[in-house]
Amino acid sequence: MTATERRQRIRSVLAGPVCLSPATVFDALSARVAESVGYEIGVLSGSVSASSLLAAPDLVLQTLTEFADQVRRIMRVSRLSLVLDADHGYGNALNVKRTIQELEHAGASAIMIEDTVMPPRFGAAGLEIIPAEEMVGKLRAALYARQDPALVIIGRIAALKVEDARRAAERARVYAATGIDAIFITGLTKLEEFDAMRAAVKLPIIVGLAPALKRDDLVARGVRLVLQGHQPVAAAVKALRDVYTHLYNGRAPAELKSLIATPDEMNRLVNAGQYEAWRQQYLS
Repeated sequence: MTATERRQRIRSVLAGPVCLSPATVFDALSARVAESVGYEIGVLSGSVSASSLLAAPDLVLQTLTEFADQVRRIMRVSRLSLVLDADHGYGNALNVKRTIQELEHAGASAIMIEDTVMPPRFGAAGLEIIPAEEMVGKLRAALYARQDPALVIIGRIAALKVEDARRAAERARVYAATGIDAIFITGLTKLEEFDAMRAAVKLPIIVGLAPALKRDDLVARGVRLVLQGHQPVAAAVKALRDVYTHLYNGRAPAELKSLIATPDEMNRLVNAGQYEAWRQQYLS
């Protein structure tokens, strides 16, 4: 499957009649596991990238190069359509242009750029967002930098954390006018807020977890992707801690059998059979 075909799969979902949730992935192996379950769409966030690469919080401490390398490793072994949270685009509009170029080349299917001030300014009391005009420049730069028309560019709005719903909807309208493909907005919790957003833009909408709302209600309001948090990363941390603790305390590895993947499953995930065939073909 080519990069364009993976991007077209995302576009089909955004244009379709259903609402899906992508799998949080953080490396090549997690992407393989997600695919083995049946996922076709994955998501890599800035927070997951920072925690998995640097064991650091979500403060844009990783560089664009590190993030792109992480994407490239995932896409080298995966058929997932990968949605990327590229934070603020690693700088101003010119940095956003470079960000799109690097992440598209790495194999991304969709890239989100958000309107927050990142990293936090010295002395800032809380979350800050950039002026709508500056964000428009970033989104225009992102669209200009895109080489494959199938690549999905998403404007991410954090305004509800510091502004009212009316101003957030106005931001969505202005961002949509640039020609981007979808809007991601965090903080929506009530159907009337979704109604206001839908009235402002006709683009597909992406949201974070909204546990009190029914999926059908979201679909009716243009929501096509719902991100469900990053539980797989937390689950991996707990599994590692449990196994490390078990072994550190001197207990037998055999007692872990019910808690770990079988050798056959591990071999399938790392494509051991194909490598053995290549070994026979090229090294014999």
